[in-house]
Amino acid sequence: MAIVTISSPSHKNRQIIAERIAERLGHTCISREILLEASEQYNVPEIKLAKAIHDSPTIFERLSHGKERYISFFKAALLNKLKNGDIVYHGIVGHFFVQGIPRVLKVRILDSMENRIQEEMDRENVPEGVARKRVIQEDRERYNWCSALYKMDTRDPELYNLVINIERISIDDCVDLICSALEKEYFKETAEAEKILRDQALIATIKAALAPKYLEAKVTAYEGNVIVSMDPPVSQIKKKERDIRALICNIDGIKKVEMDLKAKTIPRTSMHK
Repeated sequence: MAIVTISSPSHKNRQIIAERIAERLGHTCISREILLEASEQYNVPEIKLAKAIHDSPTIFERLSHGKERYISFFKAALLNKLKNGDIVYHGIVGHFFVQGIPRVLKVRILDSMENRIQEEMDRENVPEGVARKRVIQEDRERYNWCSALYKMDTRDPELYNLVINIERISIDDCVDLICSALEKEYFKETAEAEKILRDQALIATIKAALAPKYLEAKVTAYEGNVIVSMDPPVSQIKKKERDIRALICNIDGIKKVEMDLKAKTIPRTSMHK
C-alpha cells in the first residue's frame, strides 16, 4: 500500500521524479487527475478547483471561507484515490492532507532559484526578467495560501519525511533515495495504517457532502461509525439533523451516524437601556 506525495516548486522535475518512481515500483502516478475527478463528482469547474488549491485567498474569501468548500472537494477526491494504495501523487497540496496518516512518504524536492527561472523561461518562452517575477510570485502565493488556510509554511521541513535538493544530485539519484526510503519498515503496509486512511477518506467525503450547506460541521469517524457535530440555534436542531442525514445517506462506508447538535448559546441582552 505504498503511497508517496511529492511536493516541489519545480513543476517539471516533480513530474519526472514522480513518473520514474511509479514506473519503477509499478504504481499509479497521479496529479491533475484529482482535479478532474473532483470537478466531475461535485459538478464544479476545474478552473475553480485549481484556483482554490493554488491562489492565496482574498480578504473576502478569508471572511467568507470561500475557498474551503472547493478544497474539501479536492481533499475528498485525493484521499479516496490514495486509500487504494500504490500511488505516487505529485502536486502542490497533497502533503497537507496526509499529515495525520502514517506510512505515507511525504517528499519535498528543492532546486536552485536559477534553475527554476530557467525552467519557467523554457516552458513559457518568456525572458529572464518575466520568468523571475513569476517564480517569486509563485512562492509568495504558496506561502500566503498555506499561512492563511492552515497556519503552515510549505517550506517547513517538519511537514515532510524526506527533503532532497536536486541542485547537485541527478534525477536518478533522487529516485533511488525515495525508493530506498520506501523499503524502510515505517513505510510498509499495516492494517492500522489502512484503517486510518479509510477513516480519513470517509471523513473527507462526508465533509465535502456537507460543505455547500454546513461547512462548519465537524466530522469524526472510526471504522465507519460517524459523529457529526454542530452547534445550531435550538430552533433549528431538528431541521439541520434531517438535512445532514439526507446529504450523507448515500455515502459508501458509513455504518452508523451519530448527531451531536448542541444548541448554540445566544447571549441575553436587556431590552431596556
